[in-house]
Amino acid sequence: MATGIPRTSSRHASPCGDGNGSHTRGLDVTLVYEGKKTESEILATPPAHLERLWPKRNEELRENRFIFGENLRVLAALASDVSVRGHVRLIYIDPPYATKSVFQSRNQTHAYADILDGAHYLEFLRERLILLRELLASDGSIYVHIDDNMAFHVKIVMDEIFGRSNFRNWITRKKCNPKNYTRKTYGNVTDFILFYTKSNDYVWHRPVEPWTQVRASEEYQYAEPGTGRRFKKVPVHAPGVRNGETGKPWRGMNPPPGKHWQYPPRVLDEMDARGEIYWSPNGNPRRKIYLDQSDGVPVQNIWMGFRDAHNQNIHVTGYPTEKNPLLLRRIIEASSDQGDLILDCFSGSGTTLDVAHRLGRRWIGIDNSPEAIKRTLARFANGLEPMGDFVKNSVKARRLEMDEPTLPLLDLFHQSPPSESKNATHDPIRDFTLYTEKPYDSSLSEVVVEWEHFFKGELHCAPST
Repeated sequence: MATGIPRTSSRHASPCGDGNGSHTRGLDVTLVYEGKKTESEILATPPAHLERLWPKRNEELRENRFIFGENLRVLAALASDVSVRGHVRLIYIDPPYATKSVFQSRNQTHAYADILDGAHYLEFLRERLILLRELLASDGSIYVHIDDNMAFHVKIVMDEIFGRSNFRNWITRKKCNPKNYTRKTYGNVTDFILFYTKSNDYVWHRPVEPWTQVRASEEYQYAEPGTGRRFKKVPVHAPGVRNGETGKPWRGMNPPPGKHWQYPPRVLDEMDARGEIYWSPNGNPRRKIYLDQSDGVPVQNIWMGFRDAHNQNIHVTGYPTEKNPLLLRRIIEASSDQGDLILDCFSGSGTTLDVAHRLGRRWIGIDNSPEAIKRTLARFANGLEPMGDFVKNSVKARRLEMDEPTLPLLDLFHQSPPSESKNATHDPIRDFTLYTEKPYDSSLSEVVVEWEHFFKGELHCAPST
């Protein structure tokens, strides 16, 4: 396991209680609003009672959990589960954005309503973040995907819950192509991801982007005589005065005023003996950094390559606000290891769950939208479809509706031979247990029956046509 241990100061400690059930140590700013509960009230949320929908009780229980229910009560239930509380290595959530909108899938089916605003929205999210903190492992991370509607308020709330010293990044993502706005404003093409950790010691695998020939030539401008290895030159000193070994003269030279050597003179001698020091014509030392020792370009906090579906050929589930799988891949690979437990309590189309599964992580997904559960099960069975197919299918469905009094609840699974499938290489995800919060309203009954047939091999996995 790789861990990142950033420099800390005594002024900002890891979150700890202040005697009133609050994690506000080190904060000089908090939000005050009507209806803000105490942490103790939130932690006393009545837990959901869950029952298994699939597989049946007499069948084998699978470790991954997919839960249909209201996530606050489900999180409260997970907080009392010793196998989950304090063991979640990574949390990613893409909650509602306080847009006061109602969303539909591409087949015009109701998906969810995003109608909370202001203080009601903040408290809705804060309650869930406090419970998520309890589930997070001491070396775990949480990523909260949000837009500019409430991002700055949410940042203050997360500082309060996780501690300002555990804020790592405000990531800006380009979400779409440029817009030709008719109103008097700049085009809105970004949203944001707030990255926090539970402590200063957290799982971290630095993501890098591969070097391009042009970029490598620009940055590594020199070729070493004899070996031909490309390198760049960097200073061997750093800001700040030191009184120890790194502040002493080396080769008769003192560090520049106000600076110190990056390494003790003994280490600099060893580097020079290996040919890793470049001496300028006037005798100034520089360190050689070789291109062939670099894994790639370290990723910064502006992410350009993870747009949402932006043309008819992009593969999607058809669920609104669906995120790019490559975005989740970067986050999961950076902040977890194989076998770690990942949680998404606004799982929507199931992108987090799908990517986590294929990267060898365990997972828990929660959503209270029947449409989200259906779309995720369809994704598990059939994979994704080109976005344009949903347009063609909706036209076909409207035509059928005029001729037939009823239509099937969902075209989730189809009786087509695997060889006819456009997704013949798709590997279905079956390794999970589907739960529902009690009392169960039977809204998924037909889908569960269809899924059972699919799992038993009575239906083949093939996408809609």
